[in-house]
Amino acid sequence: MRLTKHIPNTITLLNLFCGILAVIFGLKGWLHFSVYLIIAAAIFDFLDGFAARLLKAYSPMGKELDSLADLVSFGLAPSILIYYRFSSFLAPQTHSGNMVVLEILSFTPLLIALFSALRLAKFNIDTRQTTDFIGLATPANALLIAMMLHYSSYNVNLDFVFDNFWFFPLISLVLSLLLVSEIPMFSLKLKSLKFSENKAKYLFFIYSALLVIPVIVTGSKWSLWLFLVLVSYIVYSTFKYLIKAR
Repeated sequence: MRLTKHIPNTITLLNLFCGILAVIFGLKGWLHFSVYLIIAAAIFDFLDGFAARLLKAYSPMGKELDSLADLVSFGLAPSILIYYRFSSFLAPQTHSGNMVVLEILSFTPLLIALFSALRLAKFNIDTRQTTDFIGLATPANALLIAMMLHYSSYNVNLDFVFDNFWFFPLISLVLSLLLVSEIPMFSLKLKSLKFSENKAKYLFFIYSALLVIPVIVTGSKWSLWLFLVLVSYIVYSTFKYLIKAR
């Protein structure tokens, strides 16, 4: 039995392990630890596919294991981060007499975990998503949430956006719908280095690199850069879809 065929699944389990720790730390309110673990999970998620291709170690079990790991790392973990942040705002409001309503409202971020499950199940049976994505990929969604919360934790000036009753329920609903939408979103993986075959991807890489400049000039946290890259990715894909649909 070749040991190399187990390497991709082992890397996938490291993804899952990071996701489990991110959930635990998220429930403790250790935001930054959770964010770094989600990033680590995303790296392992990339590496398991790379290892499978390199070692030619594809397997049906590996595909299912990857989806299960992604559900925890990129579905449940970001949901918990938003849930904890939102609950921290709602807790002082319970004296108002609307405790039941507020408690129900606090669970709206869990929609992201539910729709991530739908997204992953849809991806596994959708033959249209062999090269690019249809709908927002779960790792990109999780990183967007993680970067948003990480950057905001260093900027109290953004509290007026987050500390209200509707921002997190609304953003949770929007991101959930993007996960299962029919919006085509290009994959950042390159099958070749030819510019003609990857024009949009190369231009996006250049644009992303240029975004580093204003982040450095303004002295902002690194998470702002990745947040802006991911927002740009979603906005570009959405506008392209809407223009093409006209």
